[in-house]
Amino acid sequence: MSQEQIPKTQLAAVSDDASGFEIREIPVVQPNQLEPGRALVKVLYSGVCHTDLHVIKDDWPVKAERPCIAGHEGAGVIVAINDPISKFKVGDRVGIKWIAHSCNQCEFCIAGDEPLCLEAKCSGINAQGSFMQYCPAYTSQLTPIPDNLDMAEAAPILCAGVTVYKALKNSRTRAGQWIAIPGAGGGLGSLAVQYAKWMGLKVIAIDTGAEKKKYCEEIGAAAWVDFMESKDIVAAVKACTPDNLGPHAAIITSPKPEAYLIAMEYIRPRGTVVAVGLPPAGAYVKADVFYTVLQNKTLTSSYVGNRQDAIESLEIAADGHVKCRIETVPFKSLDKVYTQMAEGKLVGRAVLDLFA
Repeated sequence: MSQEQIPKTQLAAVSDDASGFEIREIPVVQPNQLEPGRALVKVLYSGVCHTDLHVIKDDWPVKAERPCIAGHEGAGVIVAINDPISKFKVGDRVGIKWIAHSCNQCEFCIAGDEPLCLEAKCSGINAQGSFMQYCPAYTSQLTPIPDNLDMAEAAPILCAGVTVYKALKNSRTRAGQWIAIPGAGGGLGSLAVQYAKWMGLKVIAIDTGAEKKKYCEEIGAAAWVDFMESKDIVAAVKACTPDNLGPHAAIITSPKPEAYLIAMEYIRPRGTVVAVGLPPAGAYVKADVFYTVLQNKTLTSSYVGNRQDAIESLEIAADGHVKCRIETVPFKSLDKVYTQMAEGKLVGRAVLDLFA
């Protein structure tokens, strides 16, 4: 079913190999060509995630099927659909996430852990992503976007937002406790600070630079540690808590391997480190087994979120508790965004306007 005139061609950021990508014209899947269980989404905005950069550079253990179209923070409108049992309809505002499809029948899907589905398809890896103007998305993992949430601001919530929201759920913390967030000034980290504040947690923001410090303080961080200026980061983080025992948990949103090497040292006994940010292949987590056991510390991980997590994270943002600092740029500026991202110069999140 379709109510909009669908063009025959569109612009998409296509990557043929690890040398990069090219924004070029490709065909648009027409309504009568949609496979069952698919919807054609007119992608108005798409956030740019560090994962997209890894996909393009091919420096991850997980390899994309080439040619690939990256992007997994797409916010748009359904313009055609071929799914008679779906509740979605033409005109609905929806989001395209990292998990593009899951079987919804396996042990993991039934338990609400569809990101672990062995048949899962991921945007940009083995499913077309949101760096295209018209995406033939699976209806099984589309997420409704609240009417009162700006589409450009919704885009980063679909990955960065839901990822840190789920990680905070997995941190075993409760209101009034302390949590450290390495990479707090970045796209993931800045959202983690705000969701943590909404949950009643006290945030120790770890990052570097005056601009990021100011930003973290503005969005609710209770303490700041500059990892470039601190001679002893472990001591500096512990000193942020009144009892000098350190935070009750740490959410590692930074993709830098160094962030993982010291986190287990600065959390307090019975604390939890949640691995989130993904470094290039070959990075490892280091922990002293003796003191990890003696102090009952936990090292765990959190991988995006399920469909309900995505809905909740968007609703929290729609209610005004979380606001993503975004810079909306034309689609053609994607290469520049990747460069800024690789150099660590992005503050907040870059969002592409697919039709600008």
